[in-house]
Amino acid sequence: MEKFEAVLGKIDDVVWGPILIVLILGTGILLTVRTKGVQFKKLARALKSIMQKPSGEKGEVSSFGALCTALSATIGTGNIVGVATAIAAGGPGALFWMWLAALLGMATKYAECMLAVNFRQVSADGHILGGPFYTIEKGMGKKWKWLAVLFAVFAMLAGLLGIGTMTQINGITNAVKGVFDPNNANVAITIGGNGISWAVVIAGAFITLFAALVIIGGIKRISKVATFIVPFMAALYLLVGAFVIMFNLSHVTEAFQEIFRDAFGARAIGGGVLGALVVAMQKGIARGIFSNEAGLGSAPIAASAAQVEEPVAQGLVSMTGTFIDTIVICTITGLSIVIAGLVPGGDWGSNFISGGAMLSGGDLSTAAFVTLFANVFGQSAGLELFVRVIIMVCLAFFAFTTILGWDYYAERSIEYLAGGKMSIVMVYRILYIVAIFIGPYLTLSAVWTIADITNALMALPNIVSLIALSGVVAKMTDEYFKKYPHLDMIEPID
Repeated sequence: MEKFEAVLGKIDDVVWGPILIVLILGTGILLTVRTKGVQFKKLARALKSIMQKPSGEKGEVSSFGALCTALSATIGTGNIVGVATAIAAGGPGALFWMWLAALLGMATKYAECMLAVNFRQVSADGHILGGPFYTIEKGMGKKWKWLAVLFAVFAMLAGLLGIGTMTQINGITNAVKGVFDPNNANVAITIGGNGISWAVVIAGAFITLFAALVIIGGIKRISKVATFIVPFMAALYLLVGAFVIMFNLSHVTEAFQEIFRDAFGARAIGGGVLGALVVAMQKGIARGIFSNEAGLGSAPIAASAAQVEEPVAQGLVSMTGTFIDTIVICTITGLSIVIAGLVPGGDWGSNFISGGAMLSGGDLSTAAFVTLFANVFGQSAGLELFVRVIIMVCLAFFAFTTILGWDYYAERSIEYLAGGKMSIVMVYRILYIVAIFIGPYLTLSAVWTIADITNALMALPNIVSLIALSGVVAKMTDEYFKKYPHLDMIEPID
């Protein structure tokens, strides 16, 4: 297993190397310029339009339903586990690079979702299929269909092997274990010398069952579940995070200083300033993209199903997903971790060492929240258990909806590859459920590395199409805002 993880690590270093980082950031900069800073100038308007009424007959879900489906996939373990993993590996500065990637990524998300609605395929019976595969095929021309096929294949693999299944179920089961069997005292089975707790086995089985019941119901059931759960889970996590940060406000300024100092390698020791800068950038941008998925091409698949006539209108709604996911929710996690390290007055990571190694993933996030609550209410076993339960519930909801959202993305990709043959889609659903089931039994580092690799492979074809069609994005954006210079796009829901 160690050799396998080492190989995965080398592949990850290559695909998430400087070339892809420059491509992702460069695409965000290009689209920001060509749309005249749409993510900054029109954010308030976009936020107002989230709860808009359907504006057309085409589409299978409302714009809000499409946004919630996309958010169900983006608000996941990346917001709790991913942020912590980035900070553990790249230091507090990784959070700055997550913010930068998100701010530029909002323009990317706007463009890719707008193009998906513009180039979506509508069948005679009203069924809609859209996403980067049709953006590439219709927007760039038939000669580029091979690139569309590559995207669909990578999206299918990302759902099955990475971001959609194993990382999510792994995050849930580890959180459950942290509450019910933190010392791994109740071992059910042993795999590769590692004892697997009964808490992991039972939680994995239940999550697999619940996911299967929803997945079998298709897009409308997924959208309905997401529309109900997403607002609730986001509000709960924000409430908890805002509470602990508010009661530790005296450390917020210092936390931001740590973040910006680390972002440019100013605190580097062993690896030097340049080495620390590269690590912070790599981990921050990779985890930021993993969390908000701007540039991956996933959200456009959900956006294409929205009941909306104007592609730009849906692009604006969709870009709010990146803002909510990273600028709001990931910041809550990241700030909590950095502030928790500052509470005793020591180095930011001094409280998060276990067995000589830095805590990572959900363990680091949980330790941070425990520290902050203890700073307010005092240390106690009951308080620690309460915090662990809260984080477990939030993580479970986040990850569960991500499992559902990514099944939808992967199924639509399979549908494109199979020419609409739903029998093949059904086979994929079974494989997807199997992948959920085995996810808890893989090591965390291997799972996250596989997710990073599949994300990168999926992003490349999508970014090529965004660069090639940036002129189309600019033209449609200009035309839309000339047509609707002041009014909200669509009548809001009563």
